[in-house]
Amino acid sequence: MKIAVFGLGYVGVANAIVLAQHHSVIAVDISGDRVAMINDGLSPIRDSEVEAALKAKQLDLEATTDPLRAVDGANFVIIATPTNYDSDTNQFDTGSVESVIAMIADSGNTPAVVIKSTIPVGFTDEMQQKHPGLPILFSPEFLREGRALYDNLHPSRIVVAGPEPYASAFAALLEEGAESADTPVLITGRVEAESIKLFANTYLAMRVAFFNELDTFAATHGLNVRQIIEGVGHDPRIGSHYNNPSFGYGGYCLPKDTKQLLANYEDIPQTLIRATVESNATRIQFIINDIASKRPGVVGVYRLAMKAGSDNFRESAVLKVIDGLLGKGISVVIFEPEIRSEIPTGTEVIESLNEFMRRADVIVANRVTPDLTEQAEKVYSRDIFGEN
Repeated sequence: MKIAVFGLGYVGVANAIVLAQHHSVIAVDISGDRVAMINDGLSPIRDSEVEAALKAKQLDLEATTDPLRAVDGANFVIIATPTNYDSDTNQFDTGSVESVIAMIADSGNTPAVVIKSTIPVGFTDEMQQKHPGLPILFSPEFLREGRALYDNLHPSRIVVAGPEPYASAFAALLEEGAESADTPVLITGRVEAESIKLFANTYLAMRVAFFNELDTFAATHGLNVRQIIEGVGHDPRIGSHYNNPSFGYGGYCLPKDTKQLLANYEDIPQTLIRATVESNATRIQFIINDIASKRPGVVGVYRLAMKAGSDNFRESAVLKVIDGLLGKGISVVIFEPEIRSEIPTGTEVIESLNEFMRRADVIVANRVTPDLTEQAEKVYSRDIFGEN
């Protein structure tokens, strides 16, 4: 079977590898550098399992910048292109997804199209009505950045929505590529599948927000936050997972998915969804004020990514903390080996870790690593359990 995958980010790369174990996969990206890396057996994303798989697994996988070549003769086309949230329109920018579908429709090929990008509720039905000659499916993705391939080889669930027999056939492909047995498989309605994605990520954001507000309470009153969280988590209905305080939820999915779900509630009574979105901004402001209260001359920010093991700065709460500190007139220096264009203006990047630690009066770290041990007395972090 021939499968095309559009987009070589976390979702696209992970799905391409899983499917290329048993089928012929051509991955497409507008970046020639990403395409070259895949063809050279290198990972374009920071993910240890992806790096190992591209080196060691027997994969029928190649990449190209030519979309028509990839689509020609394909049985399935997976779309995993970016859908950033547009605050002006209050919804995802689905332009990249729409352009790929239009290109497929114009090509004369009729593969089953599987949208993996996160989309607004009702989008898949809209695309099906616009392109009746193509079977269009939606299959939400539930991976973690930095563990993208692992989460596809060991999926918590497989959800596929769309016309039969294509939906069941695609679910079978994902099952075939998984290493875990007995993965729950749900064949659902399209709008239901879109809702599953948004509600799942909003729940995770809500949980992050809850433990962050717990931590804010403990920090304000000088309490032992570890003891409180452990005591709360021993209730099996709550559990001791996904409970480590942070500067705020960030990354590519949670900020935009919560905002999109809130936008979908425009005419529906709610308070919790809006509170979750607003809670994140409140938490970030608390962190900014707490750091500023120490009256540092120079704040050193150790790494910009939200999670250890990730190179993704998108929507990182750390960036918002930096903006807030700069707004208070505090000098900021940054240690970030994965240097990117996202480095805020008005800051200085220091390449030497020793020089960085020497210059900083306070070292701000969303997640603490052993690199900071010798300067532990300078470190400001709300990382209690040393995990993401």
